[in-house]
Amino acid sequence: MKGPLFYSKILLFGEYGIIKDSKGLSIPYNFYKGALKTDENPSKSAIESNESLKRFVSYLENIKPELVSFDIALLKQHVEAGMYFDSSIPQGYGVGSSGALVAAIYDKYAQDKITVLENLTREKLLKLKAIFSEMESFFHGKSSGLDPLNSYLSIPILIKSKDNIEATGIPSQKSEGKSAVFLLDSGIIGETAPMVSIFMENMKQEGFRSMLKDQFIKHTDACIDDFLNGNIKSLFKNTKRLSKVVLNHFKPMIPQQFHELWKKGIETNEYYLKLCGSGGGGYILGFTEDIERAKQSLSDYKLEVVYNF
Repeated sequence: MKGPLFYSKILLFGEYGIIKDSKGLSIPYNFYKGALKTDENPSKSAIESNESLKRFVSYLENIKPELVSFDIALLKQHVEAGMYFDSSIPQGYGVGSSGALVAAIYDKYAQDKITVLENLTREKLLKLKAIFSEMESFFHGKSSGLDPLNSYLSIPILIKSKDNIEATGIPSQKSEGKSAVFLLDSGIIGETAPMVSIFMENMKQEGFRSMLKDQFIKHTDACIDDFLNGNIKSLFKNTKRLSKVVLNHFKPMIPQQFHELWKKGIETNEYYLKLCGSGGGGYILGFTEDIERAKQSLSDYKLEVVYNF
């Protein structure tokens, strides 16, 4: 048995800000994927995944039926038979490993599910987001529901505010384009929950709140508008501003050994770094106007190009 594939995602802009109503832009990233599977001779990781699924099933049984109900009997039967989530999506890397699993479970076991083929009105998108938020909270303590939404629909999603989201188109890639968005591997696994609690703690300070509104959210929103409209020059100006704000105010979310590298990018304009997901490890997202120059500058690190333009 093998289910359909669900892909990882990248939140290009909006991490932390979307908790406080900034815009966000999330795109599917087809390099990593996962599917529900059952094997005759399961590996150690398959057995661990199956154990985790058993706990997840108990959690799903208690979700309010008016939000979503599942064919729990069938799900239990499959999990008892050893079903697991076979995934190449790295965990703790900010590319949506739990989101893909949530999408796969919803797709296979939800009753009266909203399908990708329907006319996806804003109401339907918000309902899906609410369902996914509730489901994914099992893994993170608090989830926006966006990762599973992106994985389930496999289309770019523009978050305008908490209750205003829409499917969107992004400028098509230019394979020979010099400018690029890339992922930089920090080599460290990041934990979402502690990072979010540092952020929530900081939000109690007046100064941090006004920085978030007057700088972080302002630059994030500008970056998204520039990206969607193809204003490349302006995009890099705003990404540089955003990178600076993150370095100054989100230091705990940036692994210590990357502080200098982050600063170097801003000073040389060779690349600008930003958080990918909640930070603390995993991937760091990079933007550059000259990918070859960035690769030379970051030759000690593993880079994956996500998007050329």
